Amino acid sequence: MVQAPALEAALGRLTAAMERLEAAAERRFEVDRSASTLEEEIVRLGEDRSRIVQDLDQEKARSTRLEDTNREVSRRLVAAMESIRAVLDAHGG
Repeated sequence: MVQAPALEAALGRLTAAMERLEAAAERRFEVDRSASTLEEEIVRLGEDRSRIVQDLDQEKARSTRLEDTNREVSRRLVAAMESIRAVLDAHGG
C-alpha cells in the first residue's frame, strides 16, 4: 500500500494542526480571561475612586465647618476677654 505512508503523514499533519489549534484556543481563552479580570479590576478601581472622592468631599465640608466654628469660638473668646477687662477696669482691677 503506497497510500498508507501518505495517509499517515496527512494524519500526522492533521493531528499537529489540531494540537496547534487547541493551544491557540487555550491561549486565547487565557487572554480573554485576563482581559475580563482586568476589566473587573478597573470597575473596582473606579468604584474605589468614587468612594474616595465622596469621602474627600465630606471631609472638606467637615473641615470648613470646623474652621467656621473655630473662628466663632475665637470671636467669642475675644469678646469675653474684652468684657472681663471692662469689668476689671470698672472695678479698679
